[in-house]
Amino acid sequence: MAYSNYPSATPQDTPPQAPKKDNRTLVYGLLIAALLGTWGYMIWDKSKAKETTTQLQSQLVTSDSSKNALQTEYNSALQRLDELTTMNASMDSLVKTKNSEVSNLKTRIHTLLNKQNKTAADLAEAKRLINELNSKITGYVQEIEVLKGENLQLKTEKQELTTKNQVLQTQYDQTTAEKKVVEEKLDVASTLNASNISIVTIDERRNGKEKEKDVAKRVDKIRLTFSVFNRVGEDATKDVFIVITDPTGQIISNEALGSGRFTTRDEGERVYTKKSSVSFTAGKSAPVSIEWKPGTKFVEGTYKVEIYNNGFKIGEGSKALRKGGLFS
Repeated sequence: MAYSNYPSATPQDTPPQAPKKDNRTLVYGLLIAALLGTWGYMIWDKSKAKETTTQLQSQLVTSDSSKNALQTEYNSALQRLDELTTMNASMDSLVKTKNSEVSNLKTRIHTLLNKQNKTAADLAEAKRLINELNSKITGYVQEIEVLKGENLQLKTEKQELTTKNQVLQTQYDQTTAEKKVVEEKLDVASTLNASNISIVTIDERRNGKEKEKDVAKRVDKIRLTFSVFNRVGEDATKDVFIVITDPTGQIISNEALGSGRFTTRDEGERVYTKKSSVSFTAGKSAPVSIEWKPGTKFVEGTYKVEIYNNGFKIGEGSKALRKGGLFS
């Protein structure tokens, strides 16, 4: 069979063409659907964003509210602590002793409450620490109550001891006063008694012999003898002071020869001519002999001799010396 590219003179059958469809309606529909979908998504997204914002705002309000509540609770704990330390010295001392614990808690709580973008976990930790701080404060108060009880007990015991001490002091003072009275009486009673007083004026000869004389120009010394006795006191050595007054009323004294001063009970301080230590045994009489040799001549007149012991005058006597004649 031959084929040819030239047109045939005989017409061929051509199938009928279908009318063209209009797609604009579909496109518009799709565009409208897409637009509606976009608007719907935008509306949904905006609604969702608003809901999220509302939730965040609600969470923020809740967080702020929780933070404020914790801050109020924390401030209340601090105020309680300050009041206790201000009003109670024992509390202040106790808090200072445990200051590191309290300071550490306060620092941690302050840091958490003032933290930016704090979380619920931060607030929960702050709450726990505030509870711990309150617990410590309560513990301190309990310890203070114990200390107060102990202090009250100590005060009571101290008062009892003070009362007992006052009673003992009164008894001691009374006993001391009574003892002093007894000692004073014993002291007075222990004063020696002098008896058998004898005053002799003596002329010492060149050969060493002595002769009693009453002529002033012949007298070289005075010899005083007496006895002492007392039933009170223990064996001891007691001082006896001799005061010799010349006819002019002047006390004879010479420090180089043993003169000095002593205190009397009634006359105050006096000058003594000579002092002698006497060995004394209670209940026994002891003889005493004292001589005074001034190294100068005696003068005519009466010489007064006084004997003192324990501040009391226990005896006295006198001796008169005459002028004498040419050959006396």
